[in-house]
Amino acid sequence: MPTNLNYVIDQVGKDKGIDRKVIIEALEQAVLTASRKKYGHQGEIEVHYNEEIGEVELFQFKQVVEEVKDPSTEISLEEARELDNEVQIGDSLGVKLNTDFGRIGAQTAKQVIIQKVRDAERDNIYNEFKDRKGDIVSGTVQRMEKGNLYVNIGRAEAVLLSKEQIPGEVYRQGERIRAYILDVQKNTKGPQIFLSRTHPGFLIKLFEMEVPEISEGVIKIISAAREPGERAKISVYSSNRDVDPVGSCVGMKGSRVQNVVQELRGERIDIIPWSQDPAKYVCNALAPAKVSRVYIDEQNRHMEVVVADDQLSLAIGKKGQNVRLTSKLTGWKIDIKSESKMEKISGEILGSFKGLPHIGDVGSRLLYNEGFRSLQDLAEADPEELAKLLGIDKEKSLEIIDLASQRVQKKPEQKDEEPSRTDGEARSLSIEQLEGVGEKLAETLKQHGFLSVEDILKANVEQLSSIQGIGTKRAERLIQAAKEAFDTESK
Repeated sequence: MPTNLNYVIDQVGKDKGIDRKVIIEALEQAVLTASRKKYGHQGEIEVHYNEEIGEVELFQFKQVVEEVKDPSTEISLEEARELDNEVQIGDSLGVKLNTDFGRIGAQTAKQVIIQKVRDAERDNIYNEFKDRKGDIVSGTVQRMEKGNLYVNIGRAEAVLLSKEQIPGEVYRQGERIRAYILDVQKNTKGPQIFLSRTHPGFLIKLFEMEVPEISEGVIKIISAAREPGERAKISVYSSNRDVDPVGSCVGMKGSRVQNVVQELRGERIDIIPWSQDPAKYVCNALAPAKVSRVYIDEQNRHMEVVVADDQLSLAIGKKGQNVRLTSKLTGWKIDIKSESKMEKISGEILGSFKGLPHIGDVGSRLLYNEGFRSLQDLAEADPEELAKLLGIDKEKSLEIIDLASQRVQKKPEQKDEEPSRTDGEARSLSIEQLEGVGEKLAETLKQHGFLSVEDILKANVEQLSSIQGIGTKRAERLIQAAKEAFDTESK
């Protein structure tokens, strides 16, 4: 062991960022472990670090006796008096032992010290980063393994998993990158730091760094939604009426937003003014598409958005991207329909309402505007609320509900007229029931106005194949599946 360890302790503590006490404890533990190998486990052994002389001292405590029977645990009074003149029979006396343990003992001590220092270093790294989740960190690309990127972020190595990388990005060894600290975990191998460049939080933090008004608290980021590498939406709000939240985030000649776009490798960013009014908020988020009107179902957080026919593709966006991001950003489920499609649907719904007593044209429109979309909705309505809405007494509202319920329960063969393909079973069959139609395809079809098997039956191959992702052959299979589903249901 070095004659003076104070310098070594200070140097290791400085290089590794480890507290001096931790290193001293490691030294004491190492000496104790090595002493056990040399002296065995007999007797009481203690280790102390002497700050004044910079040495680790080893003591074995023995009981002072008149006649020694066990030299490993006992010491004679005569021998004890040589060490301490005031010692008495029955006292416990610490006898200093030699700390020269030989090659094997020294190696054991070294291994203990290395392990203790490594454990302390890991704990320090974990404690440093565990409270930094959600921060942006900068690092250097070290290596790529199985698609995962390992990044040196100073005292630690972090991993950017392949699923957290922006599609299409290429990383080179030695390149500086920034990423979002997604999670920090502690396991047997030490702390693991996981990074992300696809998380919406990365986008938010980048804007916080670029826009001083955000860090000052004048502008607040409400929400963010991303399809990494392609497009993102971020909603902002200003607590100061004189400060334009969107303009501040865009910056002079777009400088601020362009810095963020550059960091995200060209990802398009829509900055949306937040509104307390959900309908206005959704309309803002769907821009540049112009919305004609909105129907809201607050209970289910669902919105029916109507746009002009020439605005439909713009509102939906490429492969449904615009409406999908709007839904993520606002937290509302959104169905977009064209004016012509909505007119057709609403006409059918209004017609079914007019066939009930005490409603009429005005009442039908009132019901529709309040979110009633079927006889089933009427059958499940609260009598008092329905009476209040239509301005009628409760008895009449009960009559409406009862008749609506009867018509919902009435089977096709009990109807006065044989239902046609488009007015009967086909409308009751959902698109998801068709063979080969998964959740993703069903969502795409609905976004283009195909809400039921009836709509598929009425379409031609050209209309269906014009939808992104549906070719001519797939369109033919869809129409065939719709016919088979209708024929099965009719039997």
